[in-house]
Amino acid sequence: MKYTIKNAYAGFPSVDLLGGPTPLQRAENLEAVLRREGINVGIYLKRDDLMPIGGGGNKLRKLQYHMASILNNGQDTVITFGGVQSNHARLTAAVCARLGLECHLILSQQVDIQTEDYQANGNLWLNRIFGANSHLLNKGESAPLFAQSLRDRLEQQGKKVAVIPTGGSTSLGALGYAECAAEIARQAEADGLNVRNISLANGSSGTQAGLLAGWIAQGKSPDIITGYAVMANKQITADTTRELTLSTLDLIGRARSSEPLVVNVDDNQLGPAYGQVTESMVEAVALLARSEGVLLDPVYSGKAFAGLLEQLRAGVYGPGDDVIFLMTGGVPGLYAYQSLLDERFTTTGVR
Repeated sequence: MKYTIKNAYAGFPSVDLLGGPTPLQRAENLEAVLRREGINVGIYLKRDDLMPIGGGGNKLRKLQYHMASILNNGQDTVITFGGVQSNHARLTAAVCARLGLECHLILSQQVDIQTEDYQANGNLWLNRIFGANSHLLNKGESAPLFAQSLRDRLEQQGKKVAVIPTGGSTSLGALGYAECAAEIARQAEADGLNVRNISLANGSSGTQAGLLAGWIAQGKSPDIITGYAVMANKQITADTTRELTLSTLDLIGRARSSEPLVVNVDDNQLGPAYGQVTESMVEAVALLARSEGVLLDPVYSGKAFAGLLEQLRAGVYGPGDDVIFLMTGGVPGLYAYQSLLDERFTTTGVR
């Protein structure tokens, strides 16, 4: 297996899983739809769903740094964690297949959905295709305890085991989005944008933390970055993101400011719980699909885009302003939610 480890962001080793920058795409049709509502704002999609491995998605940027560390350490087996429909698990499985590593996924019942689609389709099905070993835990079963037992068994077999935390959301993984922040800044400058906001979903916090660290490292104000909480409430999400941002800044050797770190988190779109369907998410998925032919996922980007739409409709941004929405992928989740979304599309009058 051939792979190249290069010095990437701040000189840290990285395995190239992207093949270059992802596009920054103007959503002109969506802009036209929203103008009929009196909204005149430039809307751009940062297409991190368009990547060459495993169906794409934000976790690949984090895995570039984790995998370089694993390969440099001579490890041959990877364990990671997630829910049954984890995008991180799916992309870890794909990357391990690409790099010739044995992959073990410890999947927990984090969402109370028992439909056949959810329990057998989507990311779970793709994990099998990529050849990963999926360990589905019962509700309430401890993932860390299972992981320790599994690691012990694998090491007894002579395997050299690496463990990647949930979502790859460590300061090392967050380097992928510190690097992305610089990429976005270059693209926005080249297009002459007046960027007033960068919006994204925040689950395990690594993506927003990385963007914040990368933005701060460029001497830019972090105020324009908004994370829409999809897993925990606003306070918990902001605290986790702040801590991870600061540890990422420490990792890259960037001095901390004496001013408190501003972390903008909005939990208005969280809904009843992580992974549960909301009416605003359904409307957001339909709107972008039917104006741009672009798909959002129901757990992360669908809820985050609903949050951005809420801000646009509230008049937070106006003529001359540009906003960027980070497309974090996760489209296989649509297939896991098929029966639930079919029902919601019908009941909300979407045809």
